Amino acid sequence: MQKRISLKHAEPAAYKAMLAFDAYTESIPVSNVHKDLIKIRASQINGCSYCIDMHTKEAREHGEKEQRIYGLSSWRETPFFTDEERAILALTEEVTLISNRVSDETYANAAKLLDEKYLSQVLMVILVINSWNRIGVATNLIPSLS
Repeated sequence: MQKRISLKHAEPAAYKAMLAFDAYTESIPVSNVHKDLIKIRASQINGCSYCIDMHTKEAREHGEKEQRIYGLSSWRETPFFTDEERAILALTEEVTLISNRVSDETYANAAKLLDEKYLSQVLMVILVINSWNRIGVATNLIPSLS
């Protein structure tokens, strides 16, 4: 992969705004488990290897089980996730693939399981990781082997 521009250096004000958006989502009371699942699943869909690498490492640090991380791409076919997590993952997928729309069924299921404030905060986490994914993919960010 050819190295591309660094938004951090080429457009620092925009990068600073992204960091502020990210800091907001880190400060809200969405659980680390939910944040990690959102970040990993959206990054898988978007093909952002940098974010997949970063967020799977963070999930492990937060105590996430390897089996759940490995099963995340096929979460519908595993018994590893709660109803609430399934609703969040379905919403994450549909918001990430927004051109297919967010179905009324997916939204209603999430709204039934999450209160309005938590649902709003979950949506913000989904939005910020999708923004980071697009930056990572567009600028060819790649993880380093550790």
